[in-house]
Amino acid sequence: MQSNYLDILKKYWGFDEFRTVQAQVIESIVSAKDTVALMPTGGGKSITFQVPALAMDGTCLVITPLISLMNDQVERLKKMNIKAAAIHSGLSQHEMKVVLDNTMYGAYKLVYLSPERLLNELFRNRLKHTKVSFVAIDEAHCISQWGYDFRPSYLAIAGIRELMPEVAFLALTATATPEVVEDIQLKLKFRSKHVIKTDFHRQNLTYFVRQTESKISDLVKVVHSIKGTGVVYVRSRRKAKEFAEHLRHEGIIADYYHAGLNYDLRLQKQQFWMEDRTRVMVATNAFGMGIDKADVRFVVHIDMPNAPEEYFQEAGRAGRDGKRAFAVLLSGSRDKHQMKKRLADTFPELDAIKKTYQALCNYLQVPIGGGKGVAFDFKLSNFVRAYNFNSVQAFNALKILEQQGYIELVSEMQNASRVFFDIKRDDLYNFQVKNSKFDGFIKLLLRSYTGLFSDYVSVNEETLAKRAGLTRDMVYEFFVRLSKMGVIKYIPGKRSAMLVFLEERLPDKSIYISAENYGHRKERFEKRLNSMLHYAFSMEKCRSEILLNYFGQEDTTPCGHCDYCKNKEQVLTPEDQQKLKKEILQHLILEPLLPDELQRQINTKPEFLSIVVRLLLDEEQIRYNEDGKIEILQADKPSSL
Repeated sequence: MQSNYLDILKKYWGFDEFRTVQAQVIESIVSAKDTVALMPTGGGKSITFQVPALAMDGTCLVITPLISLMNDQVERLKKMNIKAAAIHSGLSQHEMKVVLDNTMYGAYKLVYLSPERLLNELFRNRLKHTKVSFVAIDEAHCISQWGYDFRPSYLAIAGIRELMPEVAFLALTATATPEVVEDIQLKLKFRSKHVIKTDFHRQNLTYFVRQTESKISDLVKVVHSIKGTGVVYVRSRRKAKEFAEHLRHEGIIADYYHAGLNYDLRLQKQQFWMEDRTRVMVATNAFGMGIDKADVRFVVHIDMPNAPEEYFQEAGRAGRDGKRAFAVLLSGSRDKHQMKKRLADTFPELDAIKKTYQALCNYLQVPIGGGKGVAFDFKLSNFVRAYNFNSVQAFNALKILEQQGYIELVSEMQNASRVFFDIKRDDLYNFQVKNSKFDGFIKLLLRSYTGLFSDYVSVNEETLAKRAGLTRDMVYEFFVRLSKMGVIKYIPGKRSAMLVFLEERLPDKSIYISAENYGHRKERFEKRLNSMLHYAFSMEKCRSEILLNYFGQEDTTPCGHCDYCKNKEQVLTPEDQQKLKKEILQHLILEPLLPDELQRQINTKPEFLSIVVRLLLDEEQIRYNEDGKIEILQADKPSSL
C-alpha cells in the first residue's frame, strides 16, 4: 500500500492502517480494475472509494439510491475540507447546472448522484468533458433483479460506459448472494470479473433466536441481561411507541424512532442515543442507515425481516467495535401467518395498483399526457387518508409503479437553505455602493461563508440573525429581496418527501406492469421470506452457518455461541411434545389466554412451548382470536381430555 494512501487515511480519518480488505479494494481500483467489494455493514466501505478519490486525478462519481444519506455524506466531507457535491431530484434546475459546471471544471473530488440523474441529457453532455477518476456504485445489489432491493434506475449505470470506456467501476454492497454478485458484474458490463470479499463470519457477534409466545416479556429479559446500548427493530410505528413505553415502564431508558416523526425530533432522538443518554432505541427500519455507533451491544428483532439480507445488515449494526455483541430474533407461532400476509400486502392485485396510480394522478392534479419530470411534495399519510386506502398496500403499489419506471419516490429529507451569488464580484461591489442598506448584510454573508460565487452554499438563517443582531424573519426578508433584485439565488430550506413523475400520466388501459416487476419479483420475495422463516425456525444447524451458507460461504464451522450450538443437546422428545400438548389444551379448555398468560401457567422452556403451540396451530386444534388470545377450536373441546 503506497504511503500517500495511508497519509490520506491518517490526515482525514485519523486511522493508522486500513481494516480487513480496504487496502486490497483501493489497490484494485487504483489499478483501474472493475471490482465488486463485498464488505459487511460497518466494514468501512466508504473509505475504499473516498481515499483513492482524494489520491487520484479527476472526480469520483458515487452512485447511491438514498438522498438523505447522500446529503449526510457530502456535509460530512465538507466539514473535513474535502470538496464534494450531490446531484439529485431535490435540486433546482439552476443548482444542478452549477454543480455540473463545477464538476466539469474539476471543482470536486467526489460527486454523489442518484442513478436517475444518469439519464439526464445535461448531465451526459457535461460528463463527456469531465475527467472522472472512477465510478463507485454503493448498494450495488440494487442493480440485480435477483436481489432483495432491485431498482430499475440502476440499470442506467452501465450506459455511461460508452462515455468513458477506460474508467473503472467499483461496486459495493454489504449483502449479496453468489447469484447477485454474478449479476452485478453482468449488468455493469465488467471488462473482467473481479470480486473482493471479507469473511462474513463475525466472531464477536452471537446470533440468537428465541422461540416465544410473549415477545414483550422476553424483550425485557434480553435488555436486562445485556449491558450497554441497543436497537430494537419493529415493523410498525405503533409498535415502536408501544414497546418503548413498556421498556420505560420496566425502568429502562428507552425511546422510539420512525419516519413519521418530524426531522428535528428524529435528529434529537438519534443524538441522545448516540450520546448514550438513551439506552435502547425501538425503531422501524428508518433508523440505522448512516448511524455510525461502534459500541452497540445488542440488536433485537421483534418482527421478522423480509429477507436474510435485511436481517444480516440490521443485525450487523451490533458490535462494530469488535467486542462481544448479540443479534437476537424473537419468533413465535404467529410469525408464519404474518409473513403470508406480508406477501399479499407487498404485492397488491394489479387492479389495485392501477387504481392507486389513477388516484395519485388525480390527487396531484396531473392531467393525462402531463407531469413528466415534475416533482411534487408528497405525504403518503395525506394521500391514503384522502382515498381511504390501506397505507401498507398503497405504499407497496407506489413502489411497484416506481419499479416499473413511472414514478420516483424520495423519502423525507432535510434541505438546508442555499444561497448562490448570481452576479460577478465587481457588479456586487457597485450594487453595495448604490444600496447601502444591504451592504452590512452582504459583508456578513461573505464573511460567514465561502464559495458563494461558484456554488450553492448551505446557510443558516438563525446563525446569521444572531451575528447581525436581527430576527430570523428579518434575515429571511433580506434574502428574498436580494433574490428579487437578481443579486442572489435563494432557496429556502424545507423538510419534505417528494414524488417525481418520470413519465407523463397514462390512461388506465395503458398502465403496464411487467412479469419481471410483479410475478417474478413476487416469487423471489416469497423465496426470501421462506429463507427467513427457515433461519428462525430451523432446529438443525448453527444460526451463523445458516446465514453464511445463504450468502454462498460453504467452508463454515459451528460458531459455538448461538442458541442452537448452546442447546443442541437439549431436545424436545415426542413424548414431551404429547404431554405438553395435553397440558396446553387443558388450560385453554377453561378460557382463552394471551401468549404470556399461557407461558406463566406452564412450567417449560419458552422455546418448547412455542414449538408445541405452533404444532397445535398447524393441526388446527387451536387458533388466535381477534383479541390476540389463543383459544381452543370448538371441534376440539370435547371430553377427550
